[in-house]
Formats: sequence, structure tokens, C-alpha cells
Amino acid sequence: MLFKRRKTLGFWDRVKGFFWPRKAFWRSVPYYTKRILRLSATPHAIAAGVAAGVFASFLPYLGFHFIVAGVLAWLLRGNLVASALGTAVGNPFTFPFIWASTLAAGRFILYGSQPEEIVPLQLGRALTHLDFVHVWEPLLKPMTIGALPVGGAVALVFYFLTRWATAAFREARRKRLAERARNRAMQLETQAAANR
Repeated sequence: MLFKRRKTLGFWDRVKGFFWPRKAFWRSVPYYTKRILRLSATPHAIAAGVAAGVFASFLPYLGFHFIVAGVLAWLLRGNLVASALGTAVGNPFTFPFIWASTLAAGRFILYGSQPEEIVPLQLGRALTHLDFVHVWEPLLKPMTIGALPVGGAVALVFYFLTRWATAAFREARRKRLAERARNRAMQLETQAAANR
């Protein structure tokens, strides 16, 4: 086999590598960044797609982030691939912070500073009886409402950062390619002069 390991991993090493990769999760950050910057679309389309994915990550509806991001990207004339990559902002490390911030913002918007009006969450009962109403009122409703301002603000930040980074990346690439073409032309002129 072409890329086979010299020493095969044991069962526990594979389990450990599944939950915590050897190179860690930070290896994904440069990969996603370069993948987004190299997309062939306008800077606005890429930035709008990333912003749509980031905003969708703040919604509490797990499993629907790609769909919501795709619909938002289509409405904003953004790139669908960029929207899918933008949903990577929501991951097991960031979800606790995202959910806590959207829940706090939603409760503040809905109930203000009177926490006594908050319906207590009975998550165990709701999950055993599959009662959506007991999850909607104390948890999903505030998180959905809180996701609008919090997710919108973070999505705007990602939009402007991505648009700036895409434009800067393309300008640097254009200069690099122009310099390479200039050097190649000078080499050809030098070779032609030497052959005379």
C-alpha cells in the first residue's frame, strides 16, 4: 500500500486518535482558512457564505446547520461551499460558549432582568417523554432569539474579516504570479542573448 504506516496502531491508539487527533484540532484551522481563501468566487460571495455558515452555527438546531447556512448563502448570493466551511465555527469546543451566550441573550431579550419568570428546564422529563413543549419554552426559544443578535454580530465580524483576507490573499497571489512571469521573461531574454 502506498501510504501505509510502518507500525500499525493498536485498538486503543486508534480510539484515542479518533477522539483526540495526534496533531490536535488546531491543524484544521489553517486548512479551513486556506480552503476558504482559494475558492473561486468573488470576495463578497465567499465572505457572505462564511458569514451564513457562522450565523447558522449559533442556532440551537443541530443537524440543520448546513441546510440553514445553504439557504442563507443562497439568499445573500454567497458561496455554498464557503457556507458549509463556515459552519465549522460551531464545533464541540465552541458549542458550550455559543449556547451559553445565546441562552443568556435570549433570556435577557425575553424576560429582561426578571429571572423569576423563566420556566425551569426539565430536560430529563422532556427527553424521556419526547415532549417538545418542555424543551421549547425554557431552552430552544431563548436560544433561537438570542442567536439572532449574537450570531448576527459574530457573522458580521467574520464577513468583514473574510472579505478583507480574500482580497489581500488574491492581491498577494497576483503580485507573486506577476513577479514569477517577469523573472521567467528575464531568464528567456538572457538565454536568447547567450545563444546569439
